[in-house]
Amino acid sequence: MSTLLTYISVNNGKIKRSSLEVLSRCTQEANKLGFKSAALIIDENATQYSSQLGSYGLTKVYTVEGPSFKNHLNTPVLKALSAVMNRVKPKVMAFASTEGSKDILGALAANQGIPALPDMSEFEVTDTGVKGKRPVMAAKIISNVEAEGDSVIISVRSGSYDLINLPSEPEVESVEVDVGEDETKSILKEIITASGDRVDLSEADVVVAAGRGVKDEEGQNLISELARLLNAGIGASRALTESGAYDPSLQIGQTGKVVSPQLYIAVGISGAIQHVAGITNSKVIVAINKDPDAPIFDIADYGIVGDLYKVLPPFIEELKKIKGE
Repeated sequence: MSTLLTYISVNNGKIKRSSLEVLSRCTQEANKLGFKSAALIIDENATQYSSQLGSYGLTKVYTVEGPSFKNHLNTPVLKALSAVMNRVKPKVMAFASTEGSKDILGALAANQGIPALPDMSEFEVTDTGVKGKRPVMAAKIISNVEAEGDSVIISVRSGSYDLINLPSEPEVESVEVDVGEDETKSILKEIITASGDRVDLSEADVVVAAGRGVKDEEGQNLISELARLLNAGIGASRALTESGAYDPSLQIGQTGKVVSPQLYIAVGISGAIQHVAGITNSKVIVAINKDPDAPIFDIADYGIVGDLYKVLPPFIEELKKIKGE
């Protein structure tokens, strides 16, 4: 019986939601076709995460663990992935489209001698491989793509699929992979992350994003307060990160981060195509802009035409009342 295998990405001790979205889709496809749905965790303590996957209809969880996998280094991870793929021979090897998976997708495909379809927004398994859709040209065009082969590697954009709840008791199988020090050509010296207690944009259920309309400290304070009340991640347009108003790590768009929250609030953002490319998978988009002709209103589910300095204060006060502050 064929297997659809999903790589589960772990970051800072937590399984990434985007990986669970891909796993959910693979389980749906496996059930439809009579295949097995399985997961692969590669981490220093991979086994401890296996119990968290019992709600996704899995047959088996493969784990590869050891000190070599404490952090994501391409050489050890690639060796582990190749070892498991050689063992399982999956019909599909699926990843969430993250920075880590983008680093190794091509190398893994070359190692296995099989095709890869990156950054998919939709996919389905066919008799001959995989077909689906992929945004291109800053998401202005959706391309129909297809790869044929006994095995295909894919990566899927965050927010493309919802999580499922399908209780199961998957078997856990450990796969031994030894990585010698002489094999690791790169050495991780330091991991630099955004300071403070910011919510991870890629995992946030709510994102509040500031645009050019947020022109001073008062506006930034309004953004911060709204984000605090909503437990939201804070993002920014390219104009504000280039001006130094916000850290470059918070830039959302074609040359920044792609986000897929349940709620995206765009404050003072005009909606240039480069920014829109990073938010198209948001479930609900709310736009606040004083220009009624701003392009952001073309994609927003709800729009407020008005000055953010007049709109946000009463909005914040109402939220405080609701929360009892």
